[in-house]
Amino acid sequence: MVSEQFSQAREAQHLTVQQVAERTKMRTDHVRAFESGNFSVFSAPVYIRGFARTYAKLLKLDVPQVLAALEAELQGTEQFSEPPPLSNEPRGVLDFLMLQLSKLNKNNVRFVLGVLAVVAVAGLGWFIWQRTRPADPLADLKPAVYEPAQNNSGDTLALPPHR
Repeated sequence: MVSEQFSQAREAQHLTVQQVAERTKMRTDHVRAFESGNFSVFSAPVYIRGFARTYAKLLKLDVPQVLAALEAELQGTEQFSEPPPLSNEPRGVLDFLMLQLSKLNKNNVRFVLGVLAVVAVAGLGWFIWQRTRPADPLADLKPAVYEPAQNNSGDTLALPPHR
C-alpha cells in the first residue's frame, strides 16, 4: 500500500508526524489518516493526490511512481472510483471571469489590480472635486450691449466720480 510506503519512508528519515505537518502545511490528523490508508477524511481525490505529491517530494520519493500507485489504489475504493458528477447548472459571467483570472500570473494580477485601484481613486477624486467646487458666479450672466448714458456723446466712457 502507498500509505505504508510513506510511513516507512518518514520513519527511515527520523521525522515525526508533527514535523511532516509543519513542513507540508498539512494537518497532523490528515498525515496520520493518509499513512493509515484512511482516505475518507479527504473530501475529494484531488486533495489526496496533492497531499501525496507534496509528501512524496518532502520524503524524496519517486513522485510519478507514487502517484501511479496511489491512483491504482484509489480506483479500488468505492468512494473514489468514479469522478463526481458535473453540475448541469449554466455557467455565468462570474464563473468565466474567475476561470480567466485563475490563469493569470499573480504578479500580473497584482499590477493590473494596482492600476485599476489608482484609476478608481483618481476617478473618485475627480468626481468629488467636480461636486464640491464652488459654482461660477458668472455662469447665468447673459451677454449685454453697452449703451452710453444720455448726457454723454459716446466718444468716451463715463468715469466714476472722483472722491
